[in-house]
This record gives sequence, C-alpha cells and structure tokens, in this order.
Amino acid sequence: MGFLYGAKKLDLPGAPPRVPLRGYVLALLALVASLLLVLAYWHNAEQREMKTVQAEFTAETDAIAELLRQRLAYFELVARGGVSLFATVDRPSAGQWQGYVDGLNIAARYPDMLGLGFAPYMDRTELQDLQLDMRDAGQGFYVVRPGGVRGRYGPILYLEPRTAANREAIGYDMLTDPARQAAMIAARDTGTMRISGPVRLLQDGSGQGTGVVLYAPIYRFGTPGTMQARRAALQGWIHAPLDVHKFVDIALRTTQRHTALTIRDRGADGNAAPLYADHEELAGADGDSRLDRTMALDLYGRTWELEFRSDARASLAARAPELRTTLGTGVLASLLLFGIALVLARTEALTERKAELLADSYQRSELRFRNAMRFSAIGQALLDRSGVIVDANPALAAIFDTTTDELAGSRFGSHFIDAHDQARNTREFAAVAEGVFRTTRQWRSAAGELRHAQLTYAPVPGEIGQDVASLVQVEDITERVLAHAREQALNRTLEARVALRTRELTHANQELESFAYSVSHDLRAPLRTIEGFSRLLGERYADRVDETGRDYLARVRAAAGRMDDLIDALLKMSRVSRGPLKLEPLDLVPIARDVVAELRAGQPERTVEVDIEPGLHAVGDAALVRNLLQNLIGNAWKFTADTDGARIVVGREADADGLAAFFVRDNGAGFSQEYVGKLFRPFQRLHNPEEFEGNGIGLASVKRIVERHGGTVSAEGQPGGGATFRFTLPREAPAA
Repeated sequence: MGFLYGAKKLDLPGAPPRVPLRGYVLALLALVASLLLVLAYWHNAEQREMKTVQAEFTAETDAIAELLRQRLAYFELVARGGVSLFATVDRPSAGQWQGYVDGLNIAARYPDMLGLGFAPYMDRTELQDLQLDMRDAGQGFYVVRPGGVRGRYGPILYLEPRTAANREAIGYDMLTDPARQAAMIAARDTGTMRISGPVRLLQDGSGQGTGVVLYAPIYRFGTPGTMQARRAALQGWIHAPLDVHKFVDIALRTTQRHTALTIRDRGADGNAAPLYADHEELAGADGDSRLDRTMALDLYGRTWELEFRSDARASLAARAPELRTTLGTGVLASLLLFGIALVLARTEALTERKAELLADSYQRSELRFRNAMRFSAIGQALLDRSGVIVDANPALAAIFDTTTDELAGSRFGSHFIDAHDQARNTREFAAVAEGVFRTTRQWRSAAGELRHAQLTYAPVPGEIGQDVASLVQVEDITERVLAHAREQALNRTLEARVALRTRELTHANQELESFAYSVSHDLRAPLRTIEGFSRLLGERYADRVDETGRDYLARVRAAAGRMDDLIDALLKMSRVSRGPLKLEPLDLVPIARDVVAELRAGQPERTVEVDIEPGLHAVGDAALVRNLLQNLIGNAWKFTADTDGARIVVGREADADGLAAFFVRDNGAGFSQEYVGKLFRPFQRLHNPEEFEGNGIGLASVKRIVERHGGTVSAEGQPGGGATFRFTLPREAPAA
C-alpha cells in the first residue's frame, strides 16, 4: 500500500510555475507587429485586385459589343444571300424561296431570326396583277392588310420557315408601320441594308416581346448609282424579323457574364427606346463599388446604346479568396506566436519536475513488465546475446515439461529437435538485431510426441552491458498445424471436383453453341426456299393473282426477311459468348467517335449533338467494347429520331467497386421504368416495330459483353424524357 500511495503522490502535477511578466510583454508585442504587417499587405493587395477587376470589366464589355456586331453580320450574310437569289431569278417562285430558306436551316442555326421573307415594292396596278396571277396559279386570293388605297405597297409575299405565325404575317403591308417604313425607305434610297427601330413582331402573339426587322433592298439589273434611279429600279426588300432577347442571349451564350446589360435604340430625334435588359442582379447598388460604362454601336442606320453595370465589390470578393485566407492565416500565426512565447516560459520550469517523474515511472514500468511476463499464458523467455535463457515464465516451463529454474542458464535452441543446427541459431539471432522476427520449430514432449511451436523474437532495448538482449515468445501451434494440413487436403479435393465440373460445363457450352450455330444455318435453307418461290410466284404469276394475293405474297417475303434478320442476330449473340477475351488498355473516346461518324454517314440529313467526355479509359476486349458502344450509341441515335434538338452524351461516373463506370444518355423517346427488366432479354422490345425498327438483340448483347468483362449494366428512363444506360468495365488488367 505504501508503494501505491507513493506512486499517486508522484503523479500529482503540483502548482504551476510562475511566469515572468516580461514573457507576456514580448508575446503581446509580437502579436501587434504581425497583425499590422498582415493588414498592410492585405490593403495593398486589395487595391491591385480592384484595378484588375476594372480592366476585366472594360475587356468584357468590349467583347460583348463585338459579339453582338458579329451576330448581326451573320444575319446580313443570310439576307444578302436572298438578294443574290433574286439576282439570278427575276422573281423566284414560292417553292424556290422555300427551298432556299430550308437549305439555310434557320430554325436550328438562327433561332433568334423568326423568318426570312420577301416584300415586293408595288403600286396599285402591280398589286392587282399579282393578285390575279396568284389566283390563276391556284394559290388563292392574295389579301393585303390593312385595307385601303395607297400609292405604294410593301406587303409580305414570302416568309419562311412556314410556321403558323409566319403564315399569319403574309399579306401584311409593312409600309403602313412608321418604324418599318422608315427602315424600308432608307434601305431603298441608300442601296444598303437598314434595321428598323423597336417594333412589335408579327410572330409574337402576346404583343409583349420587342424586336427589330432587317431590310436588304433588291434592284432590277444591279444597284443604280443615283437615288432617283434606285427608287425607280427597286423591286422589293429581303426582310428578317429578329427577336432581340433571343438575339442577345444566343450571341452571348459562350461568355461568362459578370455584368448587367441594357440596350436602347436611339433614333434621329434623340429619344432612346428600350430594346433589352437582363441580369439586374449583377449591377449591384449605386455607390463607389459600382462600375458603369456606356457604348454606342452604329448598326445599319441605327444607333444602339449599350449600358453595362457591374458590382465591383462582388467581383473582388469572388476573385480574392486568397486575401481573406492570408488575413486569417496572419492572425492565426500571430496568435500562435503569442501562445509559443507563453509555452516556452513554462517549459523550463516543468523540465526538472518531469525528469523526477520519469525516473520513478521507469522503475514502475520495469515492475509491470516482469509481472506481465510472469502471468502471461504464452511462453516467454529473456535471452542474452549468446542465446542463453536469463529468465523464463511458468508458461514456457509448462510447454517444455520442466521448471523455470532448470530453464535459466540453458541455451534456448537446445530444447528443439534441430538443437545442433548452429547455422540456424546464428541466423535467428542475427535477424533479431534487425527487428521482430518470426519462425517455427519442433520439439518432442516428455511422452515422445512431436510438437510444433511458433517463435517470435523481439529485441529488448536497454543500457550498454545489460545481460538481456532479446525477448522470445513460444506458442504451441500443433493443433493449428494439423488443422491446416486437413484443410489443405480438403481444398485439393474440392479443386479436383471444381476442375471436373468446369470441364463438363465447358463441353456442354461448346455443344450448345454448336447446336445453335447448326440450327441457325439449317433454318436458312427452308427460309431461302420460302423467299425464293414466293418471289418467283409474284414475278411469273402476277397476272393470275389478284391484289389480295399479291399482298399475301409481300407479307410472306417480309416475314421471311424478318426471320433471316433474327437468325443473324442469334448468330451474333452466340459469337459474343465464344472466343477468349483479349484484355488490353482502351481509350473509349476514339471508338465512340468512330461509331458516331458511321451513324452520321448513314443518316447525313440528321442533326444530332453528341458530347463525348475526354479521358474514358478502361481495360477490355477491343472488338467487344466496340460492339458494346455501337449498340448503346446506335440505340440513342435511333430513339432520338423524332426529338427536336437531339442530344447524346457519353461520359464517365465515379468508379465503383474497383471498376470504371460509364454512361450513355439521350433525350429521346425513353421508356417506362416498370419495364426495365425486359430491356436486356433477347427479342424483347418496348416500342412498336413500325415506330422504331430493330430485333431486340442489341441490349442483350450489351449485357453479355459487360458481364464477360466482370461488370454490370443498368438503365433508367421515362417516356418522352430520354434514357440513361450505365455500365462498368475493368479499370486495370487482372493479375495472371
């Protein structure tokens, strides 16, 4: 009890040492100085970043103005193309004009251009002649609105594409609208393109949208040199109504916006009419932090004022997180310096007290080590540098059927069967010097039974000249060795059975594949006979068979063709399961691009946006992986046939279970999730064959290819909302 009580007294920390006042003063000075330096650096860096924000604001506004100008230049080229068409044909017919505009694909390439049309410049007599010609040609009576007798007319004659809104606009006399009339007269007199002021577009049924109209004059026999000649030779105008909001959004879709933009149209009278405004949240509040800039764009006879606004403080906060980090780091470093100064003041006083505690702790640790060794259930012995036992516990004496006194002073290796193997004893003690060393040895019990022991040597650090050099633990593992031997014998028996079953399964699979291949080829012979004789019957006896009979023959031949396709699909599925896998590192990006190129070559009239992410790497069989991508991308291509703005994405997701995960997503017809279990079954289809062709083999082949590579495949979709197919492939080649 006295020993334990004394130990508790030694563990008490005691009263804390007294810290001199000078230590506090030095710590406080270091804190103040470091804070001042950090604040000065932060202020200078903030000023530099503010200048950078202003320069970037100017550059961004210049880029936005140039993008708007370039977008209008594209429309000018389109309108001048229409003028060129009239230069080759006196007045193109409605069909010729429709063919020209359809070739431009305005709806897809220029969605902000609501149409491209032609308005003739006529007097009343010419208008009546045009109406009679159109009526005689079977096009109905051409009505000009608003009604009334005028000296000159400029009605819309052609306007493509032929949407419902554009059809309603045909016949509208644009010379009756002051804003449109001003642009049309200016284009006529100058011989150049002109743009109107803000107008309500005819295509906007709500009347809320703002737009402008671009006019290009058309003259007979080229552009005359004088104004009077141009007025006399004017044939009409090519016009293009533009939705200003769509125009700005599309022109700036590639830019990262940090500014609010307002566009006003300033007329000759100096009045400014609003055209466009957006991103007011980027402008910020009025004050020193707000950046403003106004630019004037002279565009086809009109002046557009571009007003830009941006919140400099918000841009600075987004640009300079490192400044806040520097400030926080500086404050933290100052506090750390303050704490270190206090700790150093206390350290010296605590050092002597710790030394006393360590001396007593060492004595108690030695006692605990001796007690742990003595009462351990595993045999333990302390050895000197020559392998002689210095001390042993009762558990080791019980293993060797002797006493601890008899073990002390004996060589440790003499208790094992190979006691005379001096080379082994030397190697073991040399290995102990490098660290923990484990080995197994054998000995015979007093009854003559052969026993197995696992020895664990560990060096024992101590003072120079100490008699103890290492600690060895001896564990009787005889039962474990015997159990392991029985386990190995059982494993060999199981391996032999597995090999036998594998050979039987391989033989059965080969016979099944041969059977499928033979049946597929044998079915072809009667199928060819059916198709051949039905074709001969239709050719030679066509005059003797009525219309119903010929329809029956056509159905027979179509059914024979479908059965031939199913046989081909069956053969392809059987080939997927045959042959060894040739695994190699693959880059799926060029494979996917080749597949898309083949699909575009097969249907050049389709416009499909395909996005293939970079870095799609995996390990697999090149031929099978290409088949996999052909089926998945081909399905996405097929089921987006009726989708406007068709889009296919091939990308990668986060790896799962050590496998590389990929997906193929489309915005096509999709499918109901309740039928997802049927997708990967052979000959199962979720869509009508008349709507989407196919035989139901592609996704079944995908499932077999993925599973042969040790991966998984799944699908998600919704009707009309597209589909996503996910699959996994090995990320690395498996070890041999």
